[in-house]
Amino acid sequence: MKLQPLIPDDREKISTLLRQGNVFNRKEIQVSLEVIDEALNGAGRKDYQVFCAFDNDRNLVGFICFGPIPMTDDCYDLYWIVVDRQFSGKEVGETLLGFMEECVAREGARRIYVETSSTAPYQAARSFYEKHGYQLVCSLKDFYREGDHKMIFMKEVCGLSPQNKTMIEYYGEES
Repeated sequence: MKLQPLIPDDREKISTLLRQGNVFNRKEIQVSLEVIDEALNGAGRKDYQVFCAFDNDRNLVGFICFGPIPMTDDCYDLYWIVVDRQFSGKEVGETLLGFMEECVAREGARRIYVETSSTAPYQAARSFYEKHGYQLVCSLKDFYREGDHKMIFMKEVCGLSPQNKTMIEYYGEES
């Protein structure tokens, strides 16, 4: 697997990946693509950092988008992490998450926040975050719509040990 920064040719592949399955609704896909467009047009700003994971045949198998939270001291948001269903359970998500955690820790981050839905299609995401040390810190009732609560997870990364060093070492290299 290779991890590479987002390039314009990746946008359509990301769009296809977002439409896979029935997890994301039309509005969520639209917002995600707006964020991707902002990252592509950001001219060096670090508001949205997007990295794509590719298999050895250059097929997109996942992507992650994260960035610093404005008006905070060293806090980051994990905006999107999406893995191709065919690669679910093959450590693509773990690799992307570990890479992001190492990147923000090197930038001096204190915390990473993740927002997700309370609905059934997002159960796997919530379990994934909990498995990787993210704690539910807040639930905003009926935030997205009635019966769909905003679940906010957080992980302390200040002083994160270099346990994910191998993620950085093979960035851009085939494994």
